[in-house]
Amino acid sequence: MTLAYIPSPSTGVIHLGPIPLRGYAFCIIIGVFVAVWLGNKRWIARGGKPGTVADIAVWAVPFGLVGGRLYHVITDYQLYFGEGRDWVDAFKIWEGGLGIWGAIALGAVGAWIGCRLRGIPLPAWADALAPGIAIAQAFGRWGNWFNQELYGRATDLPWALKISEGPNRVAGTYHPTFLYESLWCLGVAALVIWADRRFRLGHGRAFALYVAAYCLGRGWIEYMRVDEAHHIFGVRLNVWTAIVVFIAAVVYFVLSAKLRPGREEVVEPDTSAAPGDAAAADKPEAGEAGAKADAKPDLTKAAPADGKGAEGAAKADLTKAGGSANGADKS
Repeated sequence: MTLAYIPSPSTGVIHLGPIPLRGYAFCIIIGVFVAVWLGNKRWIARGGKPGTVADIAVWAVPFGLVGGRLYHVITDYQLYFGEGRDWVDAFKIWEGGLGIWGAIALGAVGAWIGCRLRGIPLPAWADALAPGIAIAQAFGRWGNWFNQELYGRATDLPWALKISEGPNRVAGTYHPTFLYESLWCLGVAALVIWADRRFRLGHGRAFALYVAAYCLGRGWIEYMRVDEAHHIFGVRLNVWTAIVVFIAAVVYFVLSAKLRPGREEVVEPDTSAAPGDAAAADKPEAGEAGAKADAKPDLTKAAPADGKGAEGAAKADLTKAGGSANGADKS
């Protein structure tokens, strides 16, 4: 008998008149806002401009949502295609089903487009956003709680999750894998923030650390889940994905540290002034020197001309006076 457990909500949606308010969607939206807010603070601390993170997120978030849904539908196609299935359900994202692997992959494509338009390096932007993404995942996992999905094996632990009877699920108490992953993601965010401050990670290494640390946790949490999934050599597909992505992240981290040590000095170009104006503003004395240089040749040219003219006139007058005097003496 389970003496204590985590209850599940009786419904994942509240209707405000004709408008459905879904807990899953709220968790995703809150996570995105927190990620952008924290990413903006970190970007400014690195020397970037306010608002740049949000501008690029306009590209990254839609791409990420599409990528996350595509990964889920492709890897769990049996839920949407085949006998007794309605393929239209593949578009019902509010019912749950976002694969973080696809979200990060296609979201990176959107972020790359945004970074190209702003003329900034994608790795620097990813470093600034890395802990925020982990926190966004921590919020997003609570959407699974609202939908009563992605829980683990049966257990009678005091923190067990109580699941009610429903489609594709049996009533009982199970490991709250959504909670495990949520707490793990918060720990990953704290790790990245600490390591970034301690070692001044740059050139995408803070993001690589986030990816590697997340994969470590996702591996053992995924292994606990009991929902339907494809297996390769007896191991869930997402576990294999976590292993491959973890290795790729570690390799990138090591190679990047050797090839591009340190952190970017400039993460965002200053386009507020024209190059000539910026140079003059940075070195006002250069402008003054130029003005003096322009004025000096005129004065140099004018002085000899005026001097010679005056001396010539004076000599001419003296010569005439001398001539007159000598003539008077002779007469």
